[in-house]
Amino acid sequence: MTERPGLSFPVQIRFGDIDSYGHVNNVIYLSYLEDARVQLIHRALGEDAGAGAAEEDSFHDLVGVENFTLVARHEIEYVKPLLFRTDPVHVNIWVTGIGGSSFDFGYEVAEPDGSAVYALAASSMVLVNRDSGVPVRLSPAQRHALEQWKGEAVPFRRRR
Repeated sequence: MTERPGLSFPVQIRFGDIDSYGHVNNVIYLSYLEDARVQLIHRALGEDAGAGAAEEDSFHDLVGVENFTLVARHEIEYVKPLLFRTDPVHVNIWVTGIGGSSFDFGYEVAEPDGSAVYALAASSMVLVNRDSGVPVRLSPAQRHALEQWKGEAVPFRRRR
């Protein structure tokens, strides 16, 4: 595991996540990514809060009630089968790009110590107005928060 500027969140594997081959089913990984994404955007910004944000604010707070973020795209590369176990797996999440009204997350589903990586993934998110459904430009405070988690592109093997 490479050191990333984002955060790492434990995810508990449930027995129901396992398919007939004895490993975590491919579609379940989207749930794991969602869990990490929700944890990250609801976490208090703390010292990383910039102008227009308080330390107790989260990225979710900065989005406000008039907007929401939607997933526009997912990409997953399965590196190694993940078998059922009682110890959680970790999802590392960071920002790989910031656009006008969109931003991208990178993920690594791995052992907490980085000794094994099970999947690499990326998601594109879009900030959208709830009433109109039209994309909204990211505010300076939102950009600042995302910049705190910015790192390199996901090292997908197929793209090397």
